[in-house]
Amino acid sequence: MIVKTTIFKLCYGKYKNLSELAQAMGISVSQIYRVREGKRHINQKFIVGSIKAFPGYKLDDLFYFAPESPPITNHQRSAILPRFGNTSINVPAGKEKQGEKAHSKH
Repeated sequence: MIVKTTIFKLCYGKYKNLSELAQAMGISVSQIYRVREGKRHINQKFIVGSIKAFPGYKLDDLFYFAPESPPITNHQRSAILPRFGNTSINVPAGKEKQGEKAHSKH
């Protein structure tokens, strides 16, 4: 299990941007960004900062546990995410549209 946070949903309307949130939390913008992007786990400093930035919320409102996702390999990522500019789709033989089939006979 890993610790996740709701502060990124809660900060809209309270803080103008991540920089202002970071200042209220007493941590760097890069740490906030890395946590938001899932590139860094939540640590004690992040939790303490969240409590400072959101004093009206309970710890349970700011954080929750979630199952840890297995890491995605580069092979899996390339299969899931389309490449930029690659708009072609491979269609198995015999599955083309009727209009395309008609054109191929002529």
